[in-house]
Amino acid sequence: MIKHVIGFVGVGRMGANMARRLADSGYRIGAVYDPNQDAAASLAEELGCLAAVTLSQVTVACDVIFTVVTDDEAMRRIFSDNPQSLLAGAAGRTFINCATVSPAAHEAAAEAAARAGAETLAASMASSIPQARQGTLYLMVGGKTEVFERMKPLLADLSASLRHVGPVGHAAKIKALVNMVMNINTAGLAEGLGLGAALGIDLQLLKEVFSQTGANSRVLETDGDDMITREHDCYFSAEHAAKDSGIANAMATEAGVNVPLSLATESQYRKMIMAKLGGLDKSGIAELTFPGRIT
Repeated sequence: MIKHVIGFVGVGRMGANMARRLADSGYRIGAVYDPNQDAAASLAEELGCLAAVTLSQVTVACDVIFTVVTDDEAMRRIFSDNPQSLLAGAAGRTFINCATVSPAAHEAAAEAAARAGAETLAASMASSIPQARQGTLYLMVGGKTEVFERMKPLLADLSASLRHVGPVGHAAKIKALVNMVMNINTAGLAEGLGLGAALGIDLQLLKEVFSQTGANSRVLETDGDDMITREHDCYFSAEHAAKDSGIANAMATEAGVNVPLSLATESQYRKMIMAKLGGLDKSGIAELTFPGRIT
C-alpha cells in the first residue's frame, strides 16, 4: 500500500486530530499550516514535521493535502492565484477538502486545482473530535470516481464509514442538509426540555420518555444531559451551527424551497452569537429556552 506524505491546512480541533490519527497509522506528516502559527508549531513539534509559514510550503512538502478551513472566504484564499497559495507547484497533488463550506466554494476550489494540474475530493465529515482522533469519522466524499478509489485506503484509515456521493458539490450539499436537520433537532430538543423544566417535570424522566417515543433522536443522546446540566464544552459550536444552517437556507432559497424551521433555527443560533455565546457547543441553544436563563 502506498503511504502518502500528508499535509494539513487548518489544524484546529478536527484537523489536528486527523493528523494525529494518520501519524499513528504510519503515514508521514510532511507539513502543517494554520493562520494560528503557535498551533501549527505545537502540532509540528509533536508530529516531527514542518510548521509551514506559507501555504505553498505544504504543497512542496506533501503529495496529499487535507484542508479543514473555517468558511468560504478561507477556502477561496488557500486556492487563490496568490503565488504563495496551495496551487503553487500543485501539479500531481491531491487535495482533500474537509471543511463545511458552500457547494460553490468546493466547486471553485476543485476547478482552480484542476487548472493547476491537481486533483480534488470533497470529504465532508458528519462526526466530531473523538471520531477524528479515533479514525471513526463518517465521510461523505465527492469527486471523480477514479480519484476516490485511489484515495480510498487513506480515507479508510480516518473513517468507520465511507461513502462516495457523486460530484464534488454533492458532498457539500449533503453535509449542509445533515447539519440543517441536526440543528433543527437540537433546537427542538432545547425547546422541549426547556418547556418541561418550566412545567416542573422531572427532566430525566422526560428524557426517558422522549427516548422511547417519536421524540427520540441522536441529539437527545448527545446533547440532552448537557442541556440540563449546562455543560456546553464545545464539540460543534453554535457559531458553526449558524453558519451551516445559513448554507442550507441559501441552498433552499436558490432551489425555491420553503424551510421555515431551518430559518428559525438559524435565527436562534444567530441570537446566541449576538449574546456572545457563539463559542459554546450547539447544546448551548438551551440557554435560550430554559426558564431563568438567557431570554
